[in-house]
Formats: sequence, structure tokens, C-alpha cells
Amino acid sequence: MPNTTILWFRRDLRLDDNPALLAALADGARVVPVYIHAPDEEAPWTAGATSHWWLHGSLLALDQALRQRGSCLWIARGDSLGELRRIAALTGATQVRWNRLYDPVTCERDTHIKQALRGDGLHCASHNAALLFEPWEIRNGSGQPYRVFTAFWRACVKQLHQLQPQPAPAALPPVHDLPASLTVADLDLLPRIAWDQGLRETWTPGETSALQQVNAFLNTQLNDYGVQRDFPAISGTSRLSAPLHFGEISPRRLLAMLRERGVDPLTDPWMRELGWREFSYHLLYHFPHTTTEPLDTRFAAFPWRTDNSAELLAAWQRGHTGIPLVDAGMRELWHTGWMHNRVRMIVASLLTKNLLLPWQAGAQWFWDTLVDADLACNTAGWQWTAGCGADAAPYFRVFNPVLQGERFDPDGNYIRRWCPELARLPKAYLHQPWTAPASILTAAGIRLGSTYPAPLVDLAASRQQALAAWERIKITPK
Repeated sequence: MPNTTILWFRRDLRLDDNPALLAALADGARVVPVYIHAPDEEAPWTAGATSHWWLHGSLLALDQALRQRGSCLWIARGDSLGELRRIAALTGATQVRWNRLYDPVTCERDTHIKQALRGDGLHCASHNAALLFEPWEIRNGSGQPYRVFTAFWRACVKQLHQLQPQPAPAALPPVHDLPASLTVADLDLLPRIAWDQGLRETWTPGETSALQQVNAFLNTQLNDYGVQRDFPAISGTSRLSAPLHFGEISPRRLLAMLRERGVDPLTDPWMRELGWREFSYHLLYHFPHTTTEPLDTRFAAFPWRTDNSAELLAAWQRGHTGIPLVDAGMRELWHTGWMHNRVRMIVASLLTKNLLLPWQAGAQWFWDTLVDADLACNTAGWQWTAGCGADAAPYFRVFNPVLQGERFDPDGNYIRRWCPELARLPKAYLHQPWTAPASILTAAGIRLGSTYPAPLVDLAASRQQALAAWERIKITPK
């Protein structure tokens, strides 16, 4: 029997530009592709039901792609180390390869597994499939991690020329002589109650779909992205956050596709979004405590609201705040597992600055409901809006959802889609129905507090409360 390598898939569910796969093939060994479902090992950041829905489709797509090349995906469930040892014994494997993860818990787990398998006499190696650069490769002039995005991205851009993606192999060694494994269905990833219709209508997980999606975006939307990305009612963004999170497409592949179009990586707005993703991972790796604690330590003493907080949080989660743009975003999230990026900032600002509820509560809700629930990006995004992270928005910047709606949803199409009870309201009052005369509300079939909620807070007064709270902590050192 030839030497056998176990290829351990995790969040790298693709064959194109997969460094662990290419290294395994270069060894000349038989390759056994393996996926082990071990959600408890990621606690407290176990993936939510929406992420599990995406994972189901992505695993099916990966198995199909492997079968088209003569292989298949061996699926297991349980303790990762125990399963790798069991599979190694069954296959006679002499080495294990995988692509790295960067979440604090999985980093610690993978280090333990690597040491244990090496103790068993197996060769183990890990690779970078998720990022342009490893978090430890980019340092400032003092050898410290960056805390400002612009300087970080400039340092990255200087090295981008070194990166070249590698194509997927045309064929793979067969693994037909192995005993049968679990199936994707055996992992029980889909909801037992069919709440996922909106997901099925919106998304098609898998590497093939991701490549089609990016090609469509680059061919039809890239040139206008800098302007259209801010308007939630139109399809102006790439919506690639979930494929990137699950590793269905490589950031190196995206970089190469952008190069073909002559894009300047330093200034192009979409390329900079890839840079923000890199920066988020840089921060998570170097400051792992920030998943639950503010990077700016002054915010540890921030006087978050304690009265009525559960009711306010529930209203925000359901999209019942009485603030139309916020409610539209929260309902889009619940229905599709995704929310437009500008609206994410607006709903996060309302939660943390107008409602004075802690950013951790919002981050947890996003984690549970987003198809692109990514610990690095979710943490960085929430800390940015709350004003307590690296390169964060100034705390005194409080998004006004009325003004934001009038500017970025001027015709109200986004609000009318997700808040249909407001559809008959004239545009002049759509973003702030509480200002409409009673006759206008009646004609539109709206009763505030009944058919549509009255606003939870006064936007102007709650902004002043937030600024007053900030004044209480800003004098302390960071």
C-alpha cells in the first residue's frame, strides 16, 4: 500500500488553491479527504443553526467535487483527535495535513492535536489557505502588531506581488477500498422545523457557486462598487463573506482575478474590504481576548443599560424597534441569514449607542443568525461600531438611522420590502413614521404601537445619553 496522507478539511471547503491538498499530492501519497464534525470543540463559539445550514450544502458540494476527480469525502463526528487516530489506523496513514484556523479555541486545539499525532509517530503539517498573509507575518516597525488599518494594509500591499493561487487538481487518487463513512445527512445540520426557506431562496453554498458569484460581481458590479455598496435596496456588493468564511474561495484567487482587471489594491474599495478581513484576523490572533472584551480597556467600565435591557434586546432582535431602517435590516437578517454591510453598522450603532446595550449581545446575535458568522470579522465589526476596538469609529459618531435611510434608501425600497406594513406610507414619512400626521398614518393603514411599533427611544435624546456615558470613561487611560 502506498503512503497515505489524511487531508483534514475544516473551513477550507474547496479544491482550488488549497495548499494542504496540493502539498499532500506533492508528497506522492494516497490522499484521504476527511471532515470531522466536532462543534463542541469550538465552544463557546459553536456555530449557530444558520451556519450549520450553509455547512450542509458546502460539504455536499465538496464531496461532489471530490467524486468528480475520483475521490470522496470521509465524514466522521466526535472527538477530532480520536477520529484522526482511528482513521489513521484504518488507512495506514503516515501523515496528516490541514489548513490553519485562527480562532483562539481552535488554535489551541490544533496545537494539541499536532503534538499528540506527532507523538504517535505521524508527520503533521498545517498550511495557510484562509488569508493573504499569516497574522504573524505583518508587523509594524517596532515588531508589534498593527492597530491601525491603513498602515497595516500598506504593509500588506507591498508584499501582494508574491502571492499566486494554484489551480485545483484535475484528478485525485481513489479511496474506494476504505470502509464507508458517515454521510452529510448523518450530521443533522439542517433544521428539523423548516424555517430555512429564505436561506434556500437566497443562497447556493459550494465552491462552484462561489466562483460563479465572484465572476458575476467582477464583470457587472466591480466598477460601480465604490458608490453602489452603500445602497441596501440594490445588489451592489459581492455577498462573498460566507464563501470566504467557509473557504469556498481563496483570497489569493480573488487577488489574481482583480489583477487581471488592473485593480490598484491600495485604493480599490473592494480590494480594501479584503484588507479589512485580513486586519480582522490580525487583530483576533494578536488580541484573542477581544471576542468578549474591548480592545480599548476604558470600555470595560462603560455604564451599559441594566434596566429593561432584555425587552429592548428582544425588540431589536425581532426588528421591532420602531426605527424603519433598523427593523428592515434585522428582518433581512432573520429571513436570509445576511444583512447589508452599511445596515449592519446602523443597527449596531442603535444597539450600542442609542439603546446603550453591550456590543457583546449584538455580536452574539449576529453569530447565531448570520450565514457568514466569522469570529474575526464579527468581533472587529462590532468593536468598530461600538468605538472600543482598533481603528474604531470615534465614539461620538452615532449613526442616525433616519438620515442614513434618507440618504441610502431614498425611495424607501429596502424598507418597503422588509417592513411591508409601512409600504403605503409616503416617502416623506417612511424613515420616521412617528412624525406623520394621524391622517397620513390612517390612510396608510398604520397604527403606531399596534400595526407598527412606536420607536423604542428618542434618537436625539438617546444620543446625548450615549455621549454623556462616554464622558464618564474617556479620561481613563487606554
